[in-house]
Amino acid sequence: MNTSSTSETRPRHRPPFRAEHVGSLLRSKELLKAREQAASGAITLKQLRALEDSEIARSVKRQEEIGLKVVTDGEMRRTSWHMDFLCEIDGVENAGTQVRSFENETGPVRNEITFPRITGNLSLSQTIFGDAFTFLQGVTTVTPKLSIPAPSILHGLGDTEFYDDEDQFFDDLITVYRAQIRKLEEIGCTYLQIDDTMLAMLADSSYVEKMRRVSSAPEKLALRYVDLLNRCIAERSEKLTVCVHTCRGNHRSAWTASGGYDPIAEATFSELQVDGLFLEFDDARSGSFEPLRYVPKDKHIVLGLLTSKKAELEEPQALARRIDEAARFIDLDQLCLSPQCGFASTSQGNLLTEDDQFAKLRLIVETAETVWGEA
Repeated sequence: MNTSSTSETRPRHRPPFRAEHVGSLLRSKELLKAREQAASGAITLKQLRALEDSEIARSVKRQEEIGLKVVTDGEMRRTSWHMDFLCEIDGVENAGTQVRSFENETGPVRNEITFPRITGNLSLSQTIFGDAFTFLQGVTTVTPKLSIPAPSILHGLGDTEFYDDEDQFFDDLITVYRAQIRKLEEIGCTYLQIDDTMLAMLADSSYVEKMRRVSSAPEKLALRYVDLLNRCIAERSEKLTVCVHTCRGNHRSAWTASGGYDPIAEATFSELQVDGLFLEFDDARSGSFEPLRYVPKDKHIVLGLLTSKKAELEEPQALARRIDEAARFIDLDQLCLSPQCGFASTSQGNLLTEDDQFAKLRLIVETAETVWGEA
């Protein structure tokens, strides 16, 4: 197959688009300083919000200028990709930090990660990130995307001891997510990304063993989480595109798991009732493209071929070759391109600059235009 030809592909009129990104973007030094000042009382929350508005509008303009058809607010109002959402669910609170062992190319990395705790029956009294999404809608002329953590994150990372009955916990969690999705649709959201790191991590046998703390049968958790997510999105309208992103950890340019998708591919790729999957494929940790053979014809795969963890820019020819390799197992028309994860899963961000970040996004657009004839 020659990926420079577009004869085998059709234009994308709804997401996922050929050129995508996972969502989180690096925060400026000014924004990070302002958040510290707001926490200490040196500036008001209103002043912080004004700076967030300005930084988001500036970032959206840059995303549009490089040719992206989809933009996010970079998650710039959040401290982390998951906790700001989970702690807005009634009955969930921040349980503080725990030391988690991450690693990079040089070895172990000590990171402190915040975790949720359930303190009451789960419910939803407000649209989480509703105001943030409404603002994003107002500052873009292309498709705005919102990302939220998957329901499995609360089960896999949280203290759920409040619930004696696990089935009741899952039922309440499903009710919360269905209400959230309904509220998002009411304010005009048409593109929702659900971040489910648990799926890729459950492909790592060592991580499966760690999950025995929350499950007596961790090897079956991937199937349980797929069913959980399917039930959460079952009532969405046809106007809403839902994609799932999964990766093996992304914090300060480090990760927590390794291993190809083979152990979870059939269940995840075949059974998840979503429109597309954002998959991490930036290095050997992610294994081969062979598990893509399980992807149904009606589902799109966004190949995370560029790393968000390092500044070094990928070679366009190498990206085209990798797309060709993937197209041996799935139709080229079902493929799109993105970084393997966000650039700032937490407010600290990965170890690169804003210009490095946008150089990668520009390369994604240029590669998409070469391979598919459109971004």
